[in-house]
Amino acid sequence: MKSYSESYKDSGVDITAGYKAVELMKKHIARTTNAGCLSGIGGFGGLFEPDLTGITKPVFVSGTDGVGTKLKIAFLTGVHNTVGIDCVAMCVNDIVCSGAKPLVFLDYIATGKNVPEKIASIVEGVAEGCVQAGCALVGGETAEMPGFYPEDEYDLAGFSFGVVDKAKIVSGDGMRAGDVLLALPSSGVHSNGFSLVRKVFGIGLETVNRRYAEFSRTLGEELLTPTRIYVKPVLELLERVTVRGISHITGGGFYENIPRSLREGLSAKVDKAAVKTPPVFEVIAREGGIPERDMFNTFNMGVGMSVIVPADEASAALDVLRGCGVEAYAFGELVEGDGGVILC
Repeated sequence: MKSYSESYKDSGVDITAGYKAVELMKKHIARTTNAGCLSGIGGFGGLFEPDLTGITKPVFVSGTDGVGTKLKIAFLTGVHNTVGIDCVAMCVNDIVCSGAKPLVFLDYIATGKNVPEKIASIVEGVAEGCVQAGCALVGGETAEMPGFYPEDEYDLAGFSFGVVDKAKIVSGDGMRAGDVLLALPSSGVHSNGFSLVRKVFGIGLETVNRRYAEFSRTLGEELLTPTRIYVKPVLELLERVTVRGISHITGGGFYENIPRSLREGLSAKVDKAAVKTPPVFEVIAREGGIPERDMFNTFNMGVGMSVIVPADEASAALDVLRGCGVEAYAFGELVEGDGGVILC
């Protein structure tokens, strides 16, 4: 007998819609399957056998995050197949800061009404993010919560874990004054600061379709640009040069995130003129009348990830990153200080 409850459906939870969503998302999940996957979806837990070849003392590194109020843009535009990339990016970009390779990912979707096609579209983006990060989507949860969320809205969060050899953890060891800060460019706003973005533009059905001279597309399309995933180029960099620190530039911008990778007694001196800031940030600052300090303390300002390397390896590091398709550049150096950021 098939699982079905008319009473539960009358309360707002249609379990058959959940089954359909699972069937629709299977082709997307299959894209992420690799040799470590020991189970398909539908079990009580996702089974994964990590390949620990060459790792003497494995250390597991975990990360969890969500997409935040960027989802409001997806609701208004009806575009749901990119926010999953953001969800994966927010987790795996954090993990790689420790030098770890992400292995698996799990997602959590909570919605007021389970529309199978919409759920499958969200998972399509999650799967694409996993492909970009080289990890497997081994499970997840879709919770239909009528009366808790509006029918046409949802929340999206994820969890990932990876592995790094204990001897290769990026911990700041050896970091010193004179080390160089390298910028890995962002694709735009990424997934942080959207409460301020929505306030600046008064986000609604009309404003997401607004056009600005700085963009070749609508405001909504510009803001939905997926967060860039840096896992593969950073892992390649770790194999080729000495990396002393990595920061994922998320909420809190430069001032909050760069210091998280600094050793005590050092500050990051950033050459403001060297920072390649995309037009979207110029528009946000202009339309909202936002001071420069607040911009650099809220947004990534065009730098999605910063990497600290010895000065004599900076050129080689840039060659590696550019060989991976990342147009990285130097934007500062470490100096003796109190652990903060000096923007000059």
